[in-house]
Amino acid sequence: MATSVNGSGSTVSAIVGRAQALFDDLSFTTARAWKAASPDRKVIGYLPIYVPRELIHAAGMLPLGIVGGGDQLEVIHGDAYYQSYICRIPRSTIELGVTGRLDFVDGMLFPSICDVIRNLSGMWKMMFPKVYVRYFDVPQNYKDEIGGNYYTQELVELRDALAELRGKPVTDDELRHSITVYNENRRLVRDLYAFRAQKPWQTPASEVYLLMRAGLVLPVEEHTVMLREYLAAVAKEERPRRDNCRVVLTGVFCEQPPLNLIKSLELAGCYVVDDDLQLVTRWLTSDCPIEGDPLKNLALAFLHHSESTAAKYEPNLAEKGQHLVRAVKRTDAEGVIFACPSFCDPALLDRPMLQHVLKDANIPFIAFKYAENSGQMQPIREQAGTFADSIKLWSGT
Repeated sequence: MATSVNGSGSTVSAIVGRAQALFDDLSFTTARAWKAASPDRKVIGYLPIYVPRELIHAAGMLPLGIVGGGDQLEVIHGDAYYQSYICRIPRSTIELGVTGRLDFVDGMLFPSICDVIRNLSGMWKMMFPKVYVRYFDVPQNYKDEIGGNYYTQELVELRDALAELRGKPVTDDELRHSITVYNENRRLVRDLYAFRAQKPWQTPASEVYLLMRAGLVLPVEEHTVMLREYLAAVAKEERPRRDNCRVVLTGVFCEQPPLNLIKSLELAGCYVVDDDLQLVTRWLTSDCPIEGDPLKNLALAFLHHSESTAAKYEPNLAEKGQHLVRAVKRTDAEGVIFACPSFCDPALLDRPMLQHVLKDANIPFIAFKYAENSGQMQPIREQAGTFADSIKLWSGT
């Protein structure tokens, strides 16, 4: 049974402090210690935004989220592998690999996000030939008998590869258990997001982000305990309420913004009440069924009960951008902030279409670009502050 996430009591500061320590640790000390505890343990890294972590868990392995090096890592070797006119995340991920920070990882999954991540999977195969590497594709047809069957077969191949890696089959009962464990984790994530939408002054976006990042490196059972303890602790702690503007943050699904960018939005007078950060932690929007074929259940959940994002095919053009409108209404937000990584093709190509939808819905928005190592936050803070002030002055709220 998982125990308390800290030894000094489940206070907000202790929980967030541990999450911050995990965020700062580019050597992945916790994951290394987990693997070292037993000779049979293996670690499977994955790039954002979504992979079926249930399969990795069912194989007795640790899913390890790799989201680049952020603003803490100086990229030296990685710049030699990629052009300067693409996003930074592949270069900093290469830097993590060539500097030995990922030398304990037994496999790497590269989900279908964009051509850059597809290319990175091929690069990883050449650079680390002893590591299991898979580009994990997703369907472009959302009919059960076509896209559903295709995706189920992708899951079968991944399950069998993980079984070969561990030396014995992965059973349906193991998969059902893992689905149950991740269902519980996702419910708590949804609870946390709902609590923040209701009382954003109690749950700053920077804290929620750190808790989500912790879920990328901790065993899921331990992360579930952390979420439960944080929700209980923050409900007891009174924090000052400010006259901030409520915003939805979008475009940040892959290359992550610096933590200081999120804090700058808060300092500028914005309460972030919803976002698309760390979508892997809440990709499925409802519980995945337990009964029946677990792989088919996961496949159909992906097709019909998953988040919308620029990196996911949208079969219904009339639905394009409506997830943002619904997010604004659901959270009582007053505007949307598009924060897209520089050279992120999915986010930047989607943005004009999404802005058009927001205009039609009379929802204010602003847009800016960032890189994971952005250092100067003052222009972003000024832009966000002006946006918040304009909403307060002219929206009649």
